[in-house]
Amino acid sequence: MSNNDNPGSIPIEQKVAADRSEEFVVFHIGVRINTFWKFHRWLPIVLIAPRMVRELASDPESGLLGSRTVVGPGIRNLGFIQYWDSFDALRDYARDSDYLHLSAWQEYYEDGTKEDAAVGIWHETYVIDPDEYETVYNNMPPHGLGACDDTEIVPASDQRNTAAGRIGHTDGTDSPLQQSAEDGTAATPRVD
Repeated sequence: MSNNDNPGSIPIEQKVAADRSEEFVVFHIGVRINTFWKFHRWLPIVLIAPRMVRELASDPESGLLGSRTVVGPGIRNLGFIQYWDSFDALRDYARDSDYLHLSAWQEYYEDGTKEDAAVGIWHETYVIDPDEYETVYNNMPPHGLGACDDTEIVPASDQRNTAAGRIGHTDGTDSPLQQSAEDGTAATPRVD
């Protein structure tokens, strides 16, 4: 499993894209501290969440492809963007009593959470077909999906030159930068 939080990674000095041939899952999960002074409610969750990620990262069979920690907006929110090889792997982990998650999940709800809104938890799950996403990284170290196991980094050229091309909507020649260069007008920098 690739760690997307590795700050020592060397940038790839070109425009590249992530290429996966199999379906995958993007999972966003987080905690929001609603009442700071009730640290006994939110601190256990904030402390166990990174342990869960380390537990998954140490198990190559878990199905976790990569995880990235995010903070914000503000100091109340802590979360993770994760990439999984399947929804079933994610669900199996969440319900397996041999892992940390199930007992933490049960404790969160059994500890009066429905009557105490001191801490909130949320998640979003997206099942992604291999032809229904696009990525681009320019002068970046492997990041996000591009830093995950079983993901190939490929040049973002030809059809992969633009966002619409990478997602299969054009042949990649629709870049405003190319059009400007061809017709002699000044190019307007854009992030595709």
